[in-house]
Amino acid sequence: MQRWLATGEVPGPVMVWTDDLLADFLEYTAVAAPDLHPVLHLMAYRGTRRGEAIGLLDAEVRLRKAEIGIVNQIATHGGGRLQHKKPKSEAGNRDVILDLDTVDVLTAYRTERTRWQLAAGAAWPDTGLFFVRPDGRAWHPNSVSQRFRRLIRRGGFPPIRLHDLRHGAATIALEAGVDIKVVSEQLGHSTTTLTRDTYQSVTKNLHHDAADAVADRIRAKRRAAA
Repeated sequence: MQRWLATGEVPGPVMVWTDDLLADFLEYTAVAAPDLHPVLHLMAYRGTRRGEAIGLLDAEVRLRKAEIGIVNQIATHGGGRLQHKKPKSEAGNRDVILDLDTVDVLTAYRTERTRWQLAAGAAWPDTGLFFVRPDGRAWHPNSVSQRFRRLIRRGGFPPIRLHDLRHGAATIALEAGVDIKVVSEQLGHSTTTLTRDTYQSVTKNLHHDAADAVADRIRAKRRAAA
């Protein structure tokens, strides 16, 4: 963050925001882009891919159980046409457990979507999707990424890619001490090896912290005994 502010230089191809920056960004989008905010919130909290988020089926959202089912994604095909397809791998077909904050955001969004539908009347398209634009049409993956970049610029946030929200969700979970197998299943990775390879620098930092914590504890015991 400090490097970006001082030089305007992006430190690397993969970047994640701090917890505070992410919280500030989501507060900003709740006001600046209320139609897109729930999509960004889900990606940032639960690490879904862009296509998985905008391809989330209405029938796979079970808010009373605090879970969603990832069985569909939206991608672009030849000339930018939308294509519905299964997730990238068998592991990509998964249930994602939701936290209470995300349940609240999605519940409020569903209420707002009902208002949009009532206002549109017979013109409302039946897409079967949970996340849609205010006119009821599906989100286009490219337009979501473009909106994300504009929000970052206008809000003055350090530049990251939309996909880096997924990396951020995994990083925060690992730093919070969530077991890597749980994180791997949350992300839809086929193996924990893939998760470890992707977030190797994060897990190494966690191991360094753990080693220092052990040393600090032993040091404190020795001082107390002296």
